[in-house]
Amino acid sequence: MEQVYSVIFYGFAFVSVYVQVFFLLTFFDKRRHISWSPKEIELKRYPTITIAVPCYNEEKTITKTMESLLALDYPKDKLTLIIVDDGSTDNTWELVKTFDNGSNVLAFRKENGGKHTAVNFALEKSTAEFFGCLDADSFVDNQAMKRIMRYFENDPRNMAVIPSVLSYNPKNMIQKAQKVEYDMGVYIKKMLGLIGGIQVTPGPLSTFRKKVFDDLGPYRKAHNTEDQEIALRMQEHGYKIDYCPDAYIYTNTPNSVVKLYRQRLRWIYGFIKNLVDYRHLLFRKKYGTVALFTLPTGMISIFGILFMFFTVIYNLLRVIYEKTIQINTIGFHNFFSLNYKFDWFFIDTRAMLFLSIILYILVITSVLLGRKMSTGKANFTVSIIYFIIIYSIVAPFWMLRAIFNSLISKESSWTFERRVTTSN
Repeated sequence: MEQVYSVIFYGFAFVSVYVQVFFLLTFFDKRRHISWSPKEIELKRYPTITIAVPCYNEEKTITKTMESLLALDYPKDKLTLIIVDDGSTDNTWELVKTFDNGSNVLAFRKENGGKHTAVNFALEKSTAEFFGCLDADSFVDNQAMKRIMRYFENDPRNMAVIPSVLSYNPKNMIQKAQKVEYDMGVYIKKMLGLIGGIQVTPGPLSTFRKKVFDDLGPYRKAHNTEDQEIALRMQEHGYKIDYCPDAYIYTNTPNSVVKLYRQRLRWIYGFIKNLVDYRHLLFRKKYGTVALFTLPTGMISIFGILFMFFTVIYNLLRVIYEKTIQINTIGFHNFFSLNYKFDWFFIDTRAMLFLSIILYILVITSVLLGRKMSTGKANFTVSIIYFIIIYSIVAPFWMLRAIFNSLISKESSWTFERRVTTSN
């Protein structure tokens, strides 16, 4: 049994270290391709763009979201904003109506049908050359649109460009831990963009050539992760997706463990179900990096996290069992009167320990590189410790539940998640 455990551990450890080292080597090899736009830029041409804003019970954030869009540094006659209220039950619609000017800002209300129906509603009304979507709990930097469009201008092969999504105003430990995750995401997504391996076009202002939807069809429900399904559909058809690290979008993050758990449960459930739907891509060379690298490593990482979690639980229970026997043998009073002395001789020097340390160092390096790319400063903060501790404890639970829900096909509701995330 010990040998089987060792084989599994080293297998997962090898994949984890390999992925991190691969990203690091990609960074050093292609860092000259990571371009940064000047503070103020001008495009050779300003194509027409429609940005959809699907919303459900967003009365606390919709005003700030719309104000940030209206402040975009982009010609107003080339930019149309379509707000779609997906059957809100709060004051969202009353607020939305105040932005409708009948020309470049249009507001609509429909029966609740889920985010993909709200975005498709806007898509049907769009006649622009480009189409984007912004979640109603996110806010854009005023240069974001120009910087995204610069990627389309510089490379006609780009069919979609996604921006850097950063955590907005984190206040407590849970949100600060998520900020670390988002910082690391900037680095990882750029590396995936450089090798053609992006598997999700997230809700905060991912922008597409309208041709994508004309050719491949509209968004699908896709287990309430339509932003991942459209990316996989694009990869299946050989459409290039790039990443713009200096187009900043700020998003509200869950402020409690319960809300974080529900959000990540939907994400992981959607990943698993979309992986099943697109299993024909796996390990087939013609589908590129997504098929050979992104999806397989994502799948392995889920089981790797669960394996490490159960390993920690097993070792913790074993220690408790051994100490219980020791107390029963020498007595409770004598156990606590023992004089424990630290001795370097008894430090665990097995390869497992060193592999674990190397992996944590690589993860922290990813966070620091992501921060350098997003803020220009690669500073180590205590929030990195929050991230390691909180995610190590909580992540296995949403992984387990997502696997279970996948087996019984029980998916979470977008409307419910909007309720729990907009109460920040």
